Amino acid sequence: MSYFPLFMELKDRDCLVVGGGRVAWRKVKVLMDFGAQVSVVAPEIISEIGELLPVQLLEREFLEADVQGRTLVVAATDDEVLNRRISGLCQEHGIPVNVVDQTQDCSFIFPAYVKQGEVVAAFSSGGQSPVMTQYLKAQIKPVMTKELGELAACLGSIRDVVHSSVRTEEARKHLYEELLQLGLQKGENPETEEIWNVMKKYMEQE
Repeated sequence: MSYFPLFMELKDRDCLVVGGGRVAWRKVKVLMDFGAQVSVVAPEIISEIGELLPVQLLEREFLEADVQGRTLVVAATDDEVLNRRISGLCQEHGIPVNVVDQTQDCSFIFPAYVKQGEVVAAFSSGGQSPVMTQYLKAQIKPVMTKELGELAACLGSIRDVVHSSVRTEEARKHLYEELLQLGLQKGENPETEEIWNVMKKYMEQE
């Protein structure tokens, strides 16, 4: 059974990573890339994790109470039994949990992803083949440029104006498609005058 692709808002959400090694470090970086407030608990925590400010470091053994109130939890220790225990606790409390290298104990998995601004492309093989997901990531990377992220932000910034000015959903769709193609051809965001000229065309069609 394949995993359902779900994009979750993590900005300023309280997330926990259990484990203090290189694997935990990689998971902390991913969570922070999406704005999460991350706490790390482990008896020993490598210095690279401490450098990822403002991560909260809890240099001690894991406690059951550590999972309470978390948006999600990652178990990244080298102790399979502890990882499974953490998974059970999280699932009892309805907290999404990822257990590194123990797919059977996960309620979600981390995809390979490419991120530019708010645009995110993510790939998963259901934990079967990391090589496959890395291949797909490499294929999409040339398309996912910084300019594409900026263009998405530009289109997002005019949504309210477009919605109030262009009556039908179909017309709005065509308007956005035209602006997207214009931006892709230019390799940069359309100018304000160019945006307005395209909008007027669709406003006049009504």
